[in-house]
Amino acid sequence: MNKYLEQLIELSKIDKEIDAFGPRVVAIEKKLRIALEREDEIKTQIEVFQREITDAKLKKSKNELHLAELSDKLKDLSKKSALVKTDKEMKALQLEEEISKEQCEFANEEIARLDTVIESKNKDIEEANTKLSEVLNETQEIRASIDSQMKEIEEQRTKVYEQKQKLVSEMSQKILSFYEKIRKWAGNTTVVPVQKQACYGCFMRINDKTYSSVLKQDDIVTCPHCGRILYKETEEVEA
Repeated sequence: MNKYLEQLIELSKIDKEIDAFGPRVVAIEKKLRIALEREDEIKTQIEVFQREITDAKLKKSKNELHLAELSDKLKDLSKKSALVKTDKEMKALQLEEEISKEQCEFANEEIARLDTVIESKNKDIEEANTKLSEVLNETQEIRASIDSQMKEIEEQRTKVYEQKQKLVSEMSQKILSFYEKIRKWAGNTTVVPVQKQACYGCFMRINDKTYSSVLKQDDIVTCPHCGRILYKETEEVEA
């Protein structure tokens, strides 16, 4: 096989390895991002529950104040009833007393309902805090795992970069420039194999003359359709 073609195939494989590090890092960071999003979600829920408790306590306080006012009013009505002289006045006081008692009953019911709400929301907060504690522990474990994986990836990436630097230093600048020019638009499909007499970059069938040149592997051959660099895998050439 042509020396330059061998170098280009090797360089293409190295570049694929380098480009593969990015998605690996993204996948690793995604786990942490999901865990942090769960943390934020639970914290937001807790804040909502706390606001609902604060609101319920405020409403309860208002009802208790109103209940105290109604209690004082009923006492006053009781005193006034002893002083009334006519049936009309008595009926008016009785009506006012009935309304006040109904309002007292409603206020008591509302206070009881708000107490239930407060108790329920406190339980929700307790459960949410338990979940949050679990998620925080999980996040901590993910961080530790990420640190380990990122260290491993960095070590691998350093080795691959060293391989690339060594290979590039041995390559012809003209060939390297040619490769980089194609790579700008072809990416990791700059150098592709030919299978079943078709370019595995654009999947178009190549003519017999080009295919023959690819099989010989004496020169760098490009696809007549897309311009990618072509090669035939060794075992298939031998076959």
